Amino acid sequence: MAAGPARLTDLAWPDLTARRPLVLLPLGSFEQHGPHLPLDTDTAVAGAVAERAAARLGAEVDVLVAPAQPYGASGEHEGFPGTVSIGHDALRLLVTETGRSLLRWAGRLLVVNGHGGNVVSLADAVTGLRGESRDAAWWPCLPPGPAANTDAHAGRTETSLMLRLRPSAVRGERAAAGPTDPVHLLMDRLVAESVRGVSPSGVLGDPAGAGASEGERLLDRMADRLAADIRAWRVSARGRLGLPDRQPVTARTGDGR
Repeated sequence: MAAGPARLTDLAWPDLTARRPLVLLPLGSFEQHGPHLPLDTDTAVAGAVAERAAARLGAEVDVLVAPAQPYGASGEHEGFPGTVSIGHDALRLLVTETGRSLLRWAGRLLVVNGHGGNVVSLADAVTGLRGESRDAAWWPCLPPGPAANTDAHAGRTETSLMLRLRPSAVRGERAAAGPTDPVHLLMDRLVAESVRGVSPSGVLGDPAGAGASEGERLLDRMADRLAADIRAWRVSARGRLGLPDRQPVTARTGDGR
């Protein structure tokens, strides 16, 4: 195995005939992230965490990183232009059929999820795959730190991550704070009014103080945790790799999207 992450896109089919690799599938979203962050923020973070974890595992585990899936269930953000949501039913089917096909030749599948709104459908799909005796799991990119509940979307954490990953895409001059109340206190309004009704800018949190060095630390800590969870490979009843299920609090719209 190479020292860096091994990417599925770099291989031809004969390269896989004698292997049963673990495949990491980054899953993100294509949705608004305030006026200052790019629409593919969740996808970029999931891909970076997957590649860093794969590089850490090196020769310990035969691991490949698949191309990221950029579309997820983002109905709560559809009040903003640029958002593309495939909805929960389509996401559940997408993960199910991707897993069935991929696990014909791969040994294990781990979906590295970068968007909290995907979790319910993702867990359903992975649980279904496991019920078919396929070794699949999912893992959430949850940045460490107690501020996550008041920094839920396009705040300091995600701004720091993108300043590290793609600084040219961060429009710092547009960054502004949105509501910083704990998400659970906003949940009734988020469900009833969607994100646009709660935060006209789309930000839930405050980007102030974000920096690339903080983003680097957050990426490293997530990648370290992911690599450790892969080594242990303990999967919960809902298909979650690692710690017991901790479903992120997310807004769900009434149309099932």
